[in-house]
Amino acid sequence: MSEDRGPEIKKTGPPPQSGRHSQGQGNGGPASGQNGPSINKLLMIFLMGMAITMLLNSCIASFFSYKEVEKISYSEFMQRAAEGKVESVVIDETDRVIYIYPSDQDADKDKVEVYYTGIVTSDTELTSRMEDYGVDMDAEIPKKDSPIVSFILNWVILPLLVFWLLSMVMRKAAKGMGGMGPMGGLGGMGKSRAKEYVPEGSKITFKDVAGQDEAKDSLMEIVDYLNNPGKYRDIGAKLPKGALLVGPPGTGKTLLAKAVAGEAGVPFFSLAGSDFVEMFVGMGASRVRDLFKQAEAKAPCIVFIDEIDAIGKSRDNQLGSNDEREQTLNQLLTEMDGFDESKAVVILAATNRPEVLDKALRRPGRFDRTISVTQPDKQGRIDILKVHSRKVKMDETVDLDAIALATSGASGADLANIVNEAALRAVRMNRRVINQEDLFESVEVIIAGQQRKNHIMSRDEREIVAFHEIGHALVAAKQKNTQPIQKITIIPRTSGALGYTMQMPEEERFLMKKSEMLEELVTLLGGRAAEEVQFGNITTGASNDIEKATDLARKMVTMYGMSDEFGMMGLELPGSQYMDGRPVKTCADETMVKADEIVRQILEKAYQQAVAILRENQIILQKSAGFLLDKETITGQEFMEFIQETEDESPVPLTE
Repeated sequence: MSEDRGPEIKKTGPPPQSGRHSQGQGNGGPASGQNGPSINKLLMIFLMGMAITMLLNSCIASFFSYKEVEKISYSEFMQRAAEGKVESVVIDETDRVIYIYPSDQDADKDKVEVYYTGIVTSDTELTSRMEDYGVDMDAEIPKKDSPIVSFILNWVILPLLVFWLLSMVMRKAAKGMGGMGPMGGLGGMGKSRAKEYVPEGSKITFKDVAGQDEAKDSLMEIVDYLNNPGKYRDIGAKLPKGALLVGPPGTGKTLLAKAVAGEAGVPFFSLAGSDFVEMFVGMGASRVRDLFKQAEAKAPCIVFIDEIDAIGKSRDNQLGSNDEREQTLNQLLTEMDGFDESKAVVILAATNRPEVLDKALRRPGRFDRTISVTQPDKQGRIDILKVHSRKVKMDETVDLDAIALATSGASGADLANIVNEAALRAVRMNRRVINQEDLFESVEVIIAGQQRKNHIMSRDEREIVAFHEIGHALVAAKQKNTQPIQKITIIPRTSGALGYTMQMPEEERFLMKKSEMLEELVTLLGGRAAEEVQFGNITTGASNDIEKATDLARKMVTMYGMSDEFGMMGLELPGSQYMDGRPVKTCADETMVKADEIVRQILEKAYQQAVAILRENQIILQKSAGFLLDKETITGQEFMEFIQETEDESPVPLTE
């Protein structure tokens, strides 16, 4: 199904920023494969505790210290008392000391809080003289600092408390990283994070997988080996150690792996490639060893590594490196080489970027078999829709064949989403079952987004959009090899499209002729041509059409060998087989300049052809645009019937 999104809302913003993205590689810790914390780790914790202790001492020491006491002479004491600088005193007969509390008049009261002096036994008039000076004799006796208590409090109890708190924090952190060591996981960070699914719990079999018959046939041999290993050993056959599932996202690679485990009735270990990557060097390798150890204990079983490209990237550009990812990859290769074949452990892996994998992974003896999990064909899409339709209530009039034909290029995940969107729409419409309209509307939602009910366009803009969409449809209808029109609408969508023209193929197609691609270019540029023919001006609404047309014309020249100037010469290669990466240039810059000029000429010729078709059929263009303005949405059948009725009529200008 092809879809023209028509005029779009022009969006502006800051240009995208480019840069390299790295995935947390580090060398900040030792390899951990031991059963307990090392001396270095304990020393690190102790030093951290001492540093925190010193900081706390400086902050809270004042709360545990006593008043500062300074000694003065007896004569100075009497002089201060006579000058009114003493507020109160207390006589300690035990220590033979007089404690002096300064008054507000004492100039040195900010330095010390209490003075003390010795008792002179010959001074028998001390009490009466203090009364004459107005000195209070009932003050509290201050306590001296206890060095022993202060040392125990600040350098024994407090450090122990800090050390205990740090050990608790480190224990929880290590536990979160998968560790199970005596220090709460500090020595067990190399444990595998694989999740085990028992076959009794998953209940996923090949009946739950549709649209991938070739992949299931390739995996059935593995299932048979796990169920009946004896007949293979008798003849001397060896089971492939590993199978690599490659294909675009959403095609069911993970589901296939679980189905293999369900069919074989064996344990299934599942984890992602990123689970091996850790900030500490050696952690990934330790987790690989632990994973294979668990698998050997549970044999026969299946180990599934999703997104294996996270650890299996090629090392060609990393000569001399010794980072965490490379160590993890080397350990994986070692474990696969040294694994006992009699244990009946199968390693499955999935990736949508097979071109970046290291060659050592794909050699015989490791991942022996590569299984392609591609986009399903029409029959595959029908089967997938049937699988998902078992979980929902559908009307008897639902035609899944029509939905499968309208969703060419959709993956299994896309089809599951379409069925779910249809169910949600049925609920919104207060219906108990899904009908054909719900499914077609969900297809449009996936392609163009939801309808924007609050987006109100002016009459002039609606008229421009109507002519734009009719331009696409009319140009397509007047050519021989274009896909039939399914729907035309000028209702805005959340994707930014102000309208769109939907075309649906009559049958599944795998190849396109050069003539068909040239007509497709004319159809794509028909919207812009209609604006020029009717209004003598153009708008920003054709941005998406121009993008698609330019991409198609460029591929005709650089990849498909459809230009007279370059012939069979390939100027670009796809950047990624499954990820729709940017093309990789394989020619000189001067050659690409010439290719750009040829692309421009192809587009200009297609545009002029679209203008010619519309000028020849301007009566139909005007009448059809008016019809679309009134209806807002028309079907392809209504459009073709309207064309037949207005073939011989004179043009009628549009009025407000």
